[in-house]
Amino acid sequence: MKINSKFIKTIFFLLAIFVVSVSCAQERPITHDPVVAKQGDTFYLFCTGPGITSFTSKDLKTWTQAAPVFAESPEWALDVAPGFNGHIWAPDITLHKGTYYLYYSVSAFGKNTSAIGLVTNSTLNPEEENYKWEDQGIVIQSVPNRDLWNAIDPNLIFDENEIPWLAFGSFWSGLKMVKLNDNLKEVAQPEEWTTIARRDRESGLEDSDPGNAALEGPFIFKKGDYYYQFLSWDYCCRGEKSTYKLVVGRSKSVTGPYVDKDGKELNKGGGSIVIEGNKNWYGVGHNSVFTFDGKDYTFMHGYDASDNGKPKLIVKEMSWVDGWPIVKPMD
Repeated sequence: MKINSKFIKTIFFLLAIFVVSVSCAQERPITHDPVVAKQGDTFYLFCTGPGITSFTSKDLKTWTQAAPVFAESPEWALDVAPGFNGHIWAPDITLHKGTYYLYYSVSAFGKNTSAIGLVTNSTLNPEEENYKWEDQGIVIQSVPNRDLWNAIDPNLIFDENEIPWLAFGSFWSGLKMVKLNDNLKEVAQPEEWTTIARRDRESGLEDSDPGNAALEGPFIFKKGDYYYQFLSWDYCCRGEKSTYKLVVGRSKSVTGPYVDKDGKELNKGGGSIVIEGNKNWYGVGHNSVFTFDGKDYTFMHGYDASDNGKPKLIVKEMSWVDGWPIVKPMD
């Protein structure tokens, strides 16, 4: 008997929704690379996971898992990363002119066989009639031995003239920023690229080798006269061996150069520590920053020493002292 493939996909999607519906609310859900948007009285969190994992909350404290963004993988994903298993990385959410733009990463671990895609929706509330995620395809792609950068970890920022820029990257030759078209779906022409952060990469490596210049996950946040670039140093995703830490620099221009508290440029290895791990948290990093109800918050993940190094959501209110972001250390 021939079984219709669409029928099978529908069954799996319904099962996923059932699992989500019976999941318990939790204060620290398992999370990598969180970003958050607020619509109405509800916070919507998106993070790395199958189909882009999502959670909802009313108070930024208790979170309930919701259905993933993608019921099945983007059609182009296997062409970019052969062996791709549906695990989508590091989303980024922005509301712009009534549309939610959710950038995301398709990649293979430790390789720059990567692409940043875009999916859009007019609402985040699945109960609304017009709720529908529509994939817009690839925005930027990196290819081994062609590009000495990695097309993952996207973050959209608009400059003071409302020109859109996309920051992204990990390892290799550092974190990049590129100007986008006004439709936010493609690189603007003529192309404008810049390196916004880097660390020394050892010489003599093959271009396909990420090296040990460990940095990733740029997030640009405008506060007062400055753009602040947050990024993560060292290593994620290693449980008790994770060494993630969050650093920052600032610039009056969206394209930099960004400098740390000591005046050292981030694209020359600079960065001021914002938060790092301790005996209870093996590493902390890959953050996003948003303003909700007049308060600034940073969302990130840390590796919980009390739970076998599992990655957990961390939410902290952010204050500012002498023009620099401050968060309380990990407990």
